[in-house]
Amino acid sequence: MWILTNNTTCNNKTSLATHYYIQLRSIFMMKQVLFFPFLLFLVFLILHCTTSSAQSPAESPAPSGPVDIIAILKKAGHFATFIRLLRNTDMGEQLNGQLKKSNLGRTLFVPTDSSFSSLKLGTLNALTDKQELQLVQFHILPDFYSELQLQTATNPVHTLAGDSNAGHFQLNVTAATGKEVNITTGAVSTTVEKTIYTDDHLAVYQVGEVLLPLEIFGAAASPTASKPEKKRPSTEDAATTTESSGAFGPNRQAMTAISSGVVVGSLFSFLL
Repeated sequence: MWILTNNTTCNNKTSLATHYYIQLRSIFMMKQVLFFPFLLFLVFLILHCTTSSAQSPAESPAPSGPVDIIAILKKAGHFATFIRLLRNTDMGEQLNGQLKKSNLGRTLFVPTDSSFSSLKLGTLNALTDKQELQLVQFHILPDFYSELQLQTATNPVHTLAGDSNAGHFQLNVTAATGKEVNITTGAVSTTVEKTIYTDDHLAVYQVGEVLLPLEIFGAAASPTASKPEKKRPSTEDAATTTESSGAFGPNRQAMTAISSGVVVGSLFSFLL
């Protein structure tokens, strides 16, 4: 009798252990079934954010409202030094006013910040106010030139810095192989690298080097690589640099999606 009772107790314990095992296994499988679709959705969300952030237009879209050259360069990024020169000489406001009143249009050749950093140390700081204005004006043509018109332009090309017909501040624009456009000032030679912005009255082109006028810098003033000039960036210049740095740094949307996914995934697993 005792042996029979003991066997029955053992059988009950075995059945109970088996029952708990089956229940735990079912819960574990349910967690896997529920978590797998969520994991797939999280992966899709991360890939979508990173793919979207990698896509960027070749040219900056036109700003809404009246044309603003400062806003165009800020949108393109990497032109903080030229923006500072436009503000120091008031040429930014003058250009915006001229574009509102004139039907002729304007063409800008804009060097990047790295191009200015390649100048000899102290080049910009040594300029007088008049020379700084002439340097900015030397990068601006008083007419609108499309890419095709640049390739067939009659030299010397007029700039806002002076009368090219009188031999002052001459700028030669010539076509090279393919669609490449060369620019020669007498002090430097460079190329048009890409179009930043264009409409019916304004064309903005990125150039490989700062266009140094022969009248200011002379024939021996070709820029050589040196340490970047030290300048105290203004608040707006710092904001421009911060905006343009997004092309190299991690995308905020992608990082937010990843962080949120990790937190939600952890909470989801904990609750299950």
